This record gives sequence, structure tokens and C-alpha cells, in this order.
Amino acid sequence: MNRPEDSEVVRSARHLLSLLTSGTAAGPSQDNNRQHMVQQRDVVQQRDMVQQRATIQTEMTRSFPGFFCKGRGKRRMLSQTPSKPAKILPVNFYLLPHQYERTPMENEQLVHMQAGLGRKTMHMDENATYEEVYAQLKELYPKFQEIKGGWLVYKSSGGWGSRKLVLIPPDESGYSAKYLKAATKGFKGVLYIAPLQIELDTTALPPESQSFNDMPREKCQKCGITYPLVILTAHIKSCATCDEAEQTSEEAEQTSDEAEQTSDEAEQTKQATCPICQKEMSVDVIEIHASFCIGDSLQPLELNVSMEEPSTSGCSVLVTHTGDYSNSTEATSMSSDWRTESDKNKAVLLYTKEIIRQHETGKSLLMTMDVRMDKEDQDRELVAFYKQNGIEWACPVKCKLQGDAAIGEGVTRHFLSTVIQRLQHGFHFNMGNTARTCLFEGEPGHLVPSSSQFLVESDLFLVAGRMIGHSFLHGGPRLAGVSQAILHVLLGGSPETATVQIEDCPDHDIRETIKLLDGETELSGAEYQAVLNLSLAWDLPGPTKENRKWLFERLLTHAVIGRRSRQLKQIRKGLKETRVWPLLIERKDVDLFPKEFETSLTPSMLLPCICWPSVSSVDEDDDEDCSLEDRCRISGYLRRFIETASNSDLKHLVKFWLGWEVPDEKMVVEVINADMPKSSTCFNMLRLPGHYTDFSHFKDELLMCIGTSEFGFGLV
Repeated sequence: MNRPEDSEVVRSARHLLSLLTSGTAAGPSQDNNRQHMVQQRDVVQQRDMVQQRATIQTEMTRSFPGFFCKGRGKRRMLSQTPSKPAKILPVNFYLLPHQYERTPMENEQLVHMQAGLGRKTMHMDENATYEEVYAQLKELYPKFQEIKGGWLVYKSSGGWGSRKLVLIPPDESGYSAKYLKAATKGFKGVLYIAPLQIELDTTALPPESQSFNDMPREKCQKCGITYPLVILTAHIKSCATCDEAEQTSEEAEQTSDEAEQTSDEAEQTKQATCPICQKEMSVDVIEIHASFCIGDSLQPLELNVSMEEPSTSGCSVLVTHTGDYSNSTEATSMSSDWRTESDKNKAVLLYTKEIIRQHETGKSLLMTMDVRMDKEDQDRELVAFYKQNGIEWACPVKCKLQGDAAIGEGVTRHFLSTVIQRLQHGFHFNMGNTARTCLFEGEPGHLVPSSSQFLVESDLFLVAGRMIGHSFLHGGPRLAGVSQAILHVLLGGSPETATVQIEDCPDHDIRETIKLLDGETELSGAEYQAVLNLSLAWDLPGPTKENRKWLFERLLTHAVIGRRSRQLKQIRKGLKETRVWPLLIERKDVDLFPKEFETSLTPSMLLPCICWPSVSSVDEDDDEDCSLEDRCRISGYLRRFIETASNSDLKHLVKFWLGWEVPDEKMVVEVINADMPKSSTCFNMLRLPGHYTDFSHFKDELLMCIGTSEFGFGLV
């Protein structure tokens, strides 16, 4: 029988069991509900993101269809541009032996090719760097390896013949292929390479040289030896058989006989050449012909080249040589001898004649001046002429005086004489608040370039260099009395090795201040302050007992040379443009700037050069001829004048006689019936009236006439 207590217990146990069972069943259900809610939320978020992405993709596809089209955009953005093969382009190079201003002439091009230089074609990668270009040039030109001190590339301007070279400045990375291609617009034309600080040898290479490996070869038909074509052209001229040599010898003997016969005929009939039309005719009619000769047929002038030869009296006589060397084999054979010629004046003759011969076919330089203008305007015309750039100063010169009937070589002499005179004594125009503009200042024998920076900025010292070189090249007067210290530095010497004299300092205030240090006397307070101010102005220390001598030398060197470095650089550039620089460098003994006393004229220099009037019988039908008595008397007056005249008067006489101050070996004197002395500079002839009966009258009128040579040729 169940007891009531048991039933209560059972009922309680069942109730507890039911509670436990219901709690266990409710837990998983709540978890499932929670998971279901989370899953639903994730689905909603994923759906929203997909919708958002679809919206962005649709919008980008609409805006940028080329990049976001289906199946194309991704591949295009990830693909890379395929690399193109490098192009190998032919480039024409021309290796020059030294710095040139214009392209070489045809005769020079052959010489360069025979020396392993000249024009060659190089196949170059258009992406080549400077190092690769440099390596290829070494392979192309074996002599390129000899270049030390840098090199530059030039291109030529358009046109035919000799053209001006234009510098291609190097890029930061040097001359790369891309840079050269851009500078030449696709490698058009020829690229000229010139060394900066050296000069390559132009001696012809042997036929077996590696420089001719790629050049076609042909066999000489005379000797049977195979040569490169550029060498064969020169070999053919020198290769000859014994029969040809004998025939040449016979022809030379025949030519010599004909020359002797011609000389004998010339002695019988004296001929002369008209300086205007270059035609030969009798001396009796040439003066009349020259008066009516048309100037339009004027040929390029053959200018004088002076050299000094000893006269029989033991004095030095300046001799002028003229002649046409354009087709002369003698000029060609002598052109290479100027370096080894023992006589410096003959070396100058050989060099200048060769330079003029090489440029005789060039465009003539026309120099004009209006003698009716005042001196200031005339000097400005001179400066304007020599300020022109790109001029070949070795070309023939034609000079014309507007307002004067004179023409010919005498006018050219007058121009060159005027140019050097202006350099010596100053130009008649105001530049720098001075009555005259002096490019050179100081005492005679100690001339130095002016320290005026205004003149430097105006390139007037470049003009001075051109004037000096031009006159020297054509045999004219030279600038005398320049300081030896300045010449030492100008011709390449170091300022530290120059011997500077106190007289070389043109500024007397600076000179007196520097002289305070020359000695052992103790400086006063004012003297010390003056030296100190000058030293500090030139970035030098003040004077002490220990540095006194050193400071004296430093101050003097800076006063003479240091303040004129730019002037010397411009003068040097002007000399190089006139092509006289190689002669000055090779021949240190050549006097481009003679000393003051070397240009002085003395009676012993002039008298042996004079061809006095003939004492033969007088032609009574000639109105201009004077009696024998008149000839002797006037000749005596002239000799007396020369023997007693000053150096200045003698220079004026020679300039009136010839056109410049350089004496000639043949200076002719004639005595005629006239009112005043006259001269024919083209014929080196001085015509003196025969009516003078006393020396004083003769001297006064002669001095008056020779003083007019500065103003033109009104009496010619």
C-alpha cells in the first residue's frame, strides 16, 4: 500500500524531472534562433554589398567604357608595352686636327684624310651613352686616343664651300647619341670634332696604317704597289720612271733657257704691271694708262710682306716683296719650311704668303672711308669694320677712299698705317670721358692695355687683336713699344715668370704707392696707410717687415698684369682669328710687337733704298722733264733733308712716298716741272718740282706736303 509520503515524493521528483527536461529542451532552441538571426543578418549585409559593388561597376563602366568593359579592362591595365629594337643609324663625323672657325678647304680635307683624320661614317645606336660614343670614336679614329684635354663637337651652317662652324655645347651627361640626334635634327649633315688643348699631327700615314682598313685600295700602274685611294692620289704625283725623270730634267733645262731669253728681252724693253688691271705694258705709257684704267676690273690685291735684309752699307733695310704665289710651286715647297727657317724674317715671309695664297679665292674684304668726314667718324668706321664677326681676315683686301680719286695698293697701305697709328696714339672719339680713346697706355716702350672695363665690355681689345694681326699678315706696320711683361703673358707665358718693371705701371698714383715698398726705409703713418689701402683693395695683406719685398712684387704684378687678364684674352682671340697665332707659338723669335727703337727710321736705312733720277740726256719734247742741273740740285736737297730730318719727319716722308711707314727696297725719285711735291704710292715714286733754288724753301714745302698724308691722297 502506498503511503502518502511516497506519493508526495514521487510527485515532487516527477515535477523536478519535468523542469529539468523542459530546461534542456529550451536551450538549443534559443541558440538555433540566435544563429538563424545572425545568418539572416549576414545574408542581408552580403546582399547589400553585392548590390553596392554592382552599382559602382555599372557606374565606372558607363563613365570609362574603354577601361572597364567586360573581359578587356583588366588585361589592358596589366599589359606592358613591348620593347622596340634599337635603331642603328649612320652618322658622319669629321675629326679636325685643331680648333677651326670654318669648315676645312678642299685641299685641307685631302691632307686630313691622308693623316687618318677627316670625314668617316660611324654606325651608332640611337640610345648610345657618352661612354659608348667615345669608345666608338676611338675605334673609328685611332688618333682620337691621342686627344688629351677634352674635345668639342661642331656643326656647320648651310650653304656651299667653306662654312662657319657652330658649337654644339655638351649636355650634362656629355655627347650622348640622343643629344646629338636632337641637336642635328636626326643626324643631318656632318659633325666636326675638334680637340681643345692639343693639335693632332697631319703628317700622312703609311699605306698599311689601320686607319685605312675599310678604305678601297687600288694598284699604282707605274710601280705596281697597292695603296688606299687617298694615299694613291698623292703617290701618283711622286711616282715616275727614269725616262719620265729624264724628260722632266730636259724640260726644266729648256724652261731655264727660255727664262734667260725672256730676261734678256726684258732688259731691252722695260715692262711694268698696272696695279689696277694687272696688265703689262711699257714703262713709258703705264702712268698714262693708270690714270684712265677702270677700277671695276681690279683684281684682288697682292699685298706686301716685309722682311729685313742686310744692305751693302751694313745697315738694316726693310725690303718689300710682291708677286703672285697662287700657282707657284715654289710657294708650295716653301710653305712647310717656315718652322725650320733660320732667318725669322724669311720665316714670316713664307708663312704669311702661304696663308694669303690659301685664301686668295675667298671673298674680298672691302674697306671704305670717307675722307670728307671728321676724324671721329672715320675712326668709328674703322672700328665698325674690325668689329664684324665671321670674317676671314686672310682674304684679299680692297680699299676705297670716298671723296678721293686714289685707288690701288697705296690706299690699302694707307688704311693699315692708319689702323696701327690709332692703336699707338688713340682713336679720335670719346669713350670714357676722354678726348681720345687709347686702347694702350703708358710710357713708350712700356705700353700696356688700358684697364678701362668699359673698353673690355665693348670688345675693343678683340678689335685691337684683329687690327694687329691683319696688318702683320699683309706686311703692314706693327705695334711697337709694348711692355715685355705683357708680351710674355700674351704669348702664353705665366704671370709668375714675367719680369715686370715699375715703368710698366701706367697709373702714376699706384706706381708711387708701390714704390714705397722698394727699399729699406721705414714707412711713415701716411705711407703705411696708403700701402695698406691698396693692398686691401686687391685682397692682399698689409705691409710688414717680413713681407715687404714679396708684397712689392705682388702689387706690381697685379697692377700691370692682373688687372688686364681679360684684355689679353681678347687680344689673343683677335690674333687667332687673323691666323697669325700658329706662327707666334712656333716661332718665339718673330717680332710681332717690335721694340720702340726697332721701328725708328735713320738716313742709313733710307738712302740705300732710293733710286735717284737718271743723269742721262733729257728729252726736250717732254714737258715734265727738268734739266740735268735741276735734277742734281733737287736730289741734293732731298739727300740733305733725309740726313738732317728727325725720326718723325722721316716716317711722314716714307708714308707720303709709299702709303705707310715701312720702307721699300726700291723708292723712286723723279724731278719734274710742277708746283708742289707729289707721290704715286702704287709705283713707290716721289715726284719733286725742279724750281727750288734754296734748301729752306724746299724743306718748308716738303714738310708741308708730307704732313698731308694723314688726310688722304689729294696730291696723288
